[in-house]
Amino acid sequence: MKKLFIKLLNTYKSFRKWRLGLSGKTLEDHHKERVVSGKAWEEFCDTLKSAGTAMVYQGAPTDPFNQAEGYRYLTRLTRVALENFVEFADPTTPKLRRLVHETVKIGADNPDNYYQNSKISGEYEYRIFGTRGTVKYLSFGTQKGDYGKTGNMEPSGLLEASELEIESDGSFEIFLSREQKGKNWLKMEPETSLVMVRQTFLDRDTEELAYVQIERLDEKAEPKPITPQLVDEGLTTAGAFVAGCALFFTNWSKGFQKHTNELPLFDPEKSTKAGGDPNIDYYHSYWKIGDDEALVIDFTPPECEHWNFQLNNHWMESLDYQHFSVHTNKHLANYRADGSVRLIVSHVDPEKDNWINTVGHSQGTMLLRWVKARERIQPSIKLMKFSEL
Repeated sequence: MKKLFIKLLNTYKSFRKWRLGLSGKTLEDHHKERVVSGKAWEEFCDTLKSAGTAMVYQGAPTDPFNQAEGYRYLTRLTRVALENFVEFADPTTPKLRRLVHETVKIGADNPDNYYQNSKISGEYEYRIFGTRGTVKYLSFGTQKGDYGKTGNMEPSGLLEASELEIESDGSFEIFLSREQKGKNWLKMEPETSLVMVRQTFLDRDTEELAYVQIERLDEKAEPKPITPQLVDEGLTTAGAFVAGCALFFTNWSKGFQKHTNELPLFDPEKSTKAGGDPNIDYYHSYWKIGDDEALVIDFTPPECEHWNFQLNNHWMESLDYQHFSVHTNKHLANYRADGSVRLIVSHVDPEKDNWINTVGHSQGTMLLRWVKARERIQPSIKLMKFSEL
């Protein structure tokens, strides 16, 4: 459904350009008419309305609690879409922003991550600069496409902190271009439209974030004045993002229900196309437990840079990690003497190590990650009565 939606939008755009050519109007004339007539806004609102389809998609929970979270999710997507495609949509004046964070959650966002991203374009060259900090994992990735236009976010370049040449004072600079440039180069392609910075904590309380900024290299441009085209195209893409993103991950959630309370390896190619880090093995699935039940997950972590486990709601938003123990990781978890780990997902604290709090949810999605693992370890998982713990 999501791919069909994106295809219809692109087909409509091509058809409009063809009709404009026949009528003698320019694309600029077209955008002016749509803004002045109010059609740009009306279509944006209509698209937002259609995004509600995700709330009644097959497999979606229809109880008041989950529906309330679902509609809040749509408001969050709307907020981030307008920021990304209207307010900060100009690739000539890039700015790194936190578009996924504590109150905007998309696609099983990682509670250990500090995400930053900026709109860029393969037409230009850029420089990222800053200081390393002490955060455990730092990566820079360029991507092409987005959920509002192409329906996916395929990578076009990746550079990790371990590959950076860093000065003795901790400073570094990275060049973003289509042709190799400088000591630290992050590849772009003609279709590149986004750069994402991922910083992954082992312990947020003790580690220092990297300080990162971005600038355009080939010309120091000032922000462009608002134009009818920017607003029209921004509203169109923002609406498509909200509807496309909601359907995209709701469809994933539906697929995960086929292996509820299991943790199989997710297709690496599929996760990478959706914007996932190619250095990470993702074990996506669905969980569902009753009031008197608990989900017990056992594994011995492989040798890896990092690992973590998290609970999400049905809409693939991480649960409230600011206030509750909804996840754990390589540093935070308590290990057994043999190096293995047992996680307990339950509604009530079992007073045992590694409790994962459901925060009032009875179902949702879950995710286990191995980051740069030497091997793929399959965890064991079983549903049992809470009293048997």
